[in-house]
Amino acid sequence: MLETGLHAVPQGHTASIVTHLEMHHEAPQRPEADLPLELVRVAHPRPDWYLDLFCRVGAPWLWFGRLDMPRDALEALLADPGLHVHVLRNGGSEIGLLELDFRQPETCELTYFGLETENVGAGAGRWMMNRAIRLAWREGISRFHVHTCSLDHPDALDFYRRSGFTACRREVEIAPDPRLHGLLPRDAAPQVPLVE
Repeated sequence: MLETGLHAVPQGHTASIVTHLEMHHEAPQRPEADLPLELVRVAHPRPDWYLDLFCRVGAPWLWFGRLDMPRDALEALLADPGLHVHVLRNGGSEIGLLELDFRQPETCELTYFGLETENVGAGAGRWMMNRAIRLAWREGISRFHVHTCSLDHPDALDFYRRSGFTACRREVEIAPDPRLHGLLPRDAAPQVPLVE
């Protein structure tokens, strides 16, 4: 447990506030625009394809959780029938990632949810979230949960709350900066200073 006050962050690391959110009943669908989008489950995601989409969506927010996994562990995870990977398409372009983890009984974790930055703010996120909620709850779960952090898009926390999630706990995460370890380019997430 951290005590009140400031705490030094080690050189070469990031620090963020992680907020965990949950819902225990299916939230109502939010009004959405009529968009030419398609959400497709990828039954057997290839690791290279997955990591490419993961980086295109997540690099601006320093997503690294799949990048530092050993290749065999990532392959096993992507092959697990309890992990449902979806791609959001607009015409022929893949613009978003939705990952639902059903590996715990009666629970679904929204492990990854995001759009390429040029598609944020035009309604695609709400469109995809409406479908994520339906997909999760049709599996007979009793809890749907997600976490976001202060390194994520500035509107992410409010977006999840507007979508029907309620904040339930917070943590501080200190992690090696993925830009300094070759997991992401050094110019990723320029809003987060590099402290070497």
